[in-house]
Amino acid sequence: MPTTKSAKKRLRQNLERRARNRAARSILKSHVRKVRESIVAADVAAASTALQVAARKLDQAVSGGVIHANAAARLKSRLSAAIKAAKAKKSS
Repeated sequence: MPTTKSAKKRLRQNLERRARNRAARSILKSHVRKVRESIVAADVAAASTALQVAARKLDQAVSGGVIHANAAARLKSRLSAAIKAAKAKKSS
């Protein structure tokens, strides 16, 4: 346990940031899951709409320092590729 005043403050800050980051990460996972569920259900329109929301949340998480920019870009790319594949599969 921290003994100095500054270490106690740092512990409080870390706990607050951890809670905030965990909540943000949980919201991210929920939005990404909704996109993937729409893709599995072959609902391309719903998947596209969900991707727009998920991409916005990913960008917000990057700006807040919750996840790395490359991780967000990779997720957005993979989700959009999956939607594109689902669209191609549905049309053929």
